[in-house]
Amino acid sequence: MSLKSPRVFQLAVAGAGLIGRRHIELIEANPRTQLCAVVDPTPASRDFAAGLGVAHFESLDALFAQVGNKPDGVILATPNHLHVPGALACAQHGVPAIIEKPVTDTLSAGRQLVATLEKSGVPMLVGHHRRHSSTLQLARRAIQSGQLGRVVTVMGSAQFYKPDSYFEQGAWRKEAGGGPILINLIHEMDNLRYLCGEIESVHAIASNAVRHFAVEDSAVMTLKFASGAIGTFTLSDTVAAPRSWEQTSGENTAYPRYPAEDCYFIAGTQGSIAVPTLRTWSYAKDGREPGWWTPFVEQALPLEAVDPLAAQLEHFCNLIEGKAEPIITVSDALQSLLTVEAVRQSIATGKTVALQDLA
Repeated sequence: MSLKSPRVFQLAVAGAGLIGRRHIELIEANPRTQLCAVVDPTPASRDFAAGLGVAHFESLDALFAQVGNKPDGVILATPNHLHVPGALACAQHGVPAIIEKPVTDTLSAGRQLVATLEKSGVPMLVGHHRRHSSTLQLARRAIQSGQLGRVVTVMGSAQFYKPDSYFEQGAWRKEAGGGPILINLIHEMDNLRYLCGEIESVHAIASNAVRHFAVEDSAVMTLKFASGAIGTFTLSDTVAAPRSWEQTSGENTAYPRYPAEDCYFIAGTQGSIAVPTLRTWSYAKDGREPGWWTPFVEQALPLEAVDPLAAQLEHFCNLIEGKAEPIITVSDALQSLLTVEAVRQSIATGKTVALQDLA
């Protein structure tokens, strides 16, 4: 009796930029997947596809116009404004997709996509790859298990320094839409939502006092969670500091790592946890009254680190095969985008903004 060979999924990648090429590397390294096409209108992408020995198409319409050779899935690593048109094309042809984050550049386009997907039933996964981080997942389990008791306060940080060359290479980064709120904050808000639940309202202030660009370089916000927890978040791309996910988690080797530092601290009535070091503090159950005179039991949760982008690809294969539901749907990702929009509106108005007023 012969054993059935495992299915190898044929995947196309739309967008041959840096993130698209990283997805291609992962596809080629995974025995469950095979690259079947590169979709990109630039001449350089045609040579790139030829070098890989795969088909090249200038558009998704051209890809799907093939007869009898439809891919099993598509990874949409295109510019933000093309995410929804690309996802709609995939849905029309019944092809699951990973949509790179942010899921879209406008809430209205995202809502259009949600409505279409509800009718089509085609599964879509949004590429908030940190959701696949073993560090975040372990911290989330600790919080949801009640290990911290009731979560009361949350402190978050994304503080780093973008060099002058970053802005010289892309002048648009000096203009509205090019600051850390739209480029970086959505990842942080998604992380905090994943760890601590929905954010109910925000109040934020911003400054461009260092670079004097037409866009912010720093922002501070207060957050109210639906659970009743309250928090603060500090964001800056102009400080010499190691308190960001990239610099503390070690999941992207392009960044120097500071393994003793954390970017999130979550405190509850029975304990607290720092992320990503996963250090925890709690009181021993030895009969002593908990309080500030009672020493903590300090521990670190055991972690087996994985590459979240590789884990995302595995999850996508299971999604295509019908063995999993998306760890983050379009609707879920839109809520993170909505949180960022609330931050922007709070900065513009000077008022606290409730997310339900924007929904």
